[in-house]
Amino acid sequence: MKILVLNSGSSSLKFKVFTKNGLQVLAEGSIQEIGTPCSSYTFKVMGKGHIKEGAARAPTHIEALEVMSSLLKAEKIVESTSHLYAVGHRVVHGGEYFTGAVLADKQVLKAIEELIPLAPLHNPSNLLGIKVAMEHAPNVPQVAVFDTAFHQSMPPCAFVYAIPKELYINHKVRRYGFHGTSYSYVTRQAARFLGTEPSILSTICLHLGNGASAAAVKNGKCIDTSMGLTPLEGLVMGTRCGDIDPAIIFYLHRTLGMPVYEIDTLLNNNSGLKGLCGTRDMRAIEKMAKDGNQDAAMALELFCYRIRKYIGAYLAAIGRTDCIVFTGGIGEHSSIVREKVINGLDHMGIRLDKEKNQNAGSGPSEPVDLSAPESTIKILVIPTNEELEIARQTIKVVEKGQKTIAD
Repeated sequence: MKILVLNSGSSSLKFKVFTKNGLQVLAEGSIQEIGTPCSSYTFKVMGKGHIKEGAARAPTHIEALEVMSSLLKAEKIVESTSHLYAVGHRVVHGGEYFTGAVLADKQVLKAIEELIPLAPLHNPSNLLGIKVAMEHAPNVPQVAVFDTAFHQSMPPCAFVYAIPKELYINHKVRRYGFHGTSYSYVTRQAARFLGTEPSILSTICLHLGNGASAAAVKNGKCIDTSMGLTPLEGLVMGTRCGDIDPAIIFYLHRTLGMPVYEIDTLLNNNSGLKGLCGTRDMRAIEKMAKDGNQDAAMALELFCYRIRKYIGAYLAAIGRTDCIVFTGGIGEHSSIVREKVINGLDHMGIRLDKEKNQNAGSGPSEPVDLSAPESTIKILVIPTNEELEIARQTIKVVEKGQKTIAD
């Protein structure tokens, strides 16, 4: 039996197939630019050493799923839906409804739809992917795995904003946090690497990529995270500004006459690293900074400084801390970022082994310890694997017939 993991975007469908036993990857791929004449696919079968690419007729997600099915059938990966044990779906926003993964049914679909105002760019396409998969494979269990679920253990002092409480009570304006599937995976990997139980692990996790966030985990439970109502809050990101004075929005509107939609685009798509130095690519920024580009050097310093501030805050929130975990594209691959983030934390007993850090610069395939022998807190790099985590949670839910929708 196989597990199919789907990540349905507004104009894309990414997929990966695992064996149920052992969770070995059999194949992966994506259909891009759905709904346009330029629809295309990429497809890779593990062990064959090459990637298939080509044009795809995918005017809607229905046809995109058919393209995926044809690719999987042609390579005898999934020849029939009867070969599927379950399908796991990434869903960005679960609000307060969901504290874990759930079997998707009408009630769950309705809840995801109700949460669209909180994630208008993601939940509609996530919901569509589930509906299409249900139609295509009606007898196969469908499981929704939520990016926000990991953070539902936060106490009110961490998730409530200091605004009139009616906005939370009536409109659910609060901190939710994201990247939860990644955090669920890397915290369990960190516990295994350190030889302890996830339920007693205390760690600061840094998911650093084009989207970047931090999470404070105490005794296996998230107690705070940097992203908020939306992924805009928190760390500096590829194109998102992160924490700013909210009054900047009013200033831009009042003084420059910018309409709200332009400010939204500015802060989400044209700020962050891109706004500071013209590119969101950290590899390019590091090279530019090395070559003397002052804007790139400032962007790099600002990016790392903000992360370091969050580490200090979360150390205060957690108390005893076992490790700091770097993950995500930048966290796993940039030795420069890791060094700059940790630099200056010696007085807290946090010390990086620079040689180990340099050797891990290309991105380790397994967890590695980069801390110096005298460091009181371990510094780990753990490659994330969100698809594997979705597959794992999917199996768990189906085996238990689990339903964790909140009342």
